[in-house]
Amino acid sequence: MEEILKIENFKKSYGEHEVLKGINLTVNKGEVVSIIGSSGSGKSTLLRCINQLEEPTSGKIIFEGKNMLDKDADIRKIRTKMGMVFQSFNLYSNMNVLKNCTVGPIKILKKSKEKAEETALRYLEEVGMSEYVNAMPSQLSGGQKQRVAIARALCMEPDVMLFDEPTSALDPEMVGEVLKIMIKLAKSGLTMIVVTHEMDFAKNVSSKVVFVEKGVIAEMGTPEEVFDNPQEERTKEFLSRFRAIK
Repeated sequence: MEEILKIENFKKSYGEHEVLKGINLTVNKGEVVSIIGSSGSGKSTLLRCINQLEEPTSGKIIFEGKNMLDKDADIRKIRTKMGMVFQSFNLYSNMNVLKNCTVGPIKILKKSKEKAEETALRYLEEVGMSEYVNAMPSQLSGGQKQRVAIARALCMEPDVMLFDEPTSALDPEMVGEVLKIMIKLAKSGLTMIVVTHEMDFAKNVSSKVVFVEKGVIAEMGTPEEVFDNPQEERTKEFLSRFRAIK
């Protein structure tokens, strides 16, 4: 398989507090990697470091053959190849749905307005939001906002999509509509790294599951390995809590 992202001995500290303690992870093209773990385990920090929203402390993040932490790395250029979907949507409140989706391609990718709109309409159609092109974010439900946020990220035509707990801010009845879109994207062959509390998604859609505990990868493997035959006591304990909730 073709490697797209490799993280080597990666660490992140805030002052004296070490949040990530030597992460090693390889993501291949077309893989769906779900990162699971308790709140505060370092999952979201890892994701935010991957596209440099947080400044890493040490180690390597090699994306498409280039170490992003090299001094001469063009982070802005690299970041255009990484779509990011946040838990709190982060839509531009002063722009309608269509403009939210075209502003990046026009300003950053230098696409023409016509080309950007054509791409935006295609992806808005894909996430079921094409009839809302003129709506403002304030007029949308949480699930609709998140679907627009996914379309907006796709409009940059990235090589990998990063999802930071994309359903955690949604009402339970809206979670399904966002997961349905993510499952569709996974089936299309898009490379995805997903920090999630949705265990069914992690188990049924991922090609690789990464369990993060106290800043380290405690266990990693296929969904069958991690969910059906966990090796570590901490993984067993974590998963048993979710089974108990269900």
